[in-house]
Amino acid sequence: MSITGLAIIYIIIWWIVFFAILPIDVERKKLIKVDGEDPGSPENPKMIKKFIYCTGITTILFIIIFLLMKFEYLNLRNILI
Repeated sequence: MSITGLAIIYIIIWWIVFFAILPIDVERKKLIKVDGEDPGSPENPKMIKKFIYCTGITTILFIIIFLLMKFEYLNLRNILI
């Protein structure tokens, strides 16, 4: 598979993992209320921590998928056709 195809697979996996991790570790109790702000939004969403976890999990999943494709246990071309 080409580098472009591998990059697209990595990005798709990253977004799926990111949206799965997003609601984890969110405290919805607010100490300070701001007018015009959603009352259910978290005060500290911890996005840097989630970005790092997401990238690590995605890298591990991508390596597994890449190795499965390399040793022909997973052939995406036959699945799509």
